[in-house]
Amino acid sequence: MNVKFFSRSHCELCVEGLRTLKLVQEELDFSIDIIDIEKDDAVHEKYMLMIPVVEKDGEVIQYGNLDYVTLMEHLCSE
Repeated sequence: MNVKFFSRSHCELCVEGLRTLKLVQEELDFSIDIIDIEKDDAVHEKYMLMIPVVEKDGEVIQYGNLDYVTLMEHLCSE
């Protein structure tokens, strides 16, 4: 399973969100693609007010303040 993590530099909420996602990764087998929204104008426009964003199979699982339980529920259902 592959999960996309959209963030940008100098974003404390993104640092915390990635830390939470990596805690979930310790329990479940998946890879994380970290995508800097500032490197793509279309992605930046889409997610600039939502970051961090976790996406699986093109669907947003959670954004903003990420929590372990919600991420685990959505990623465990695969």
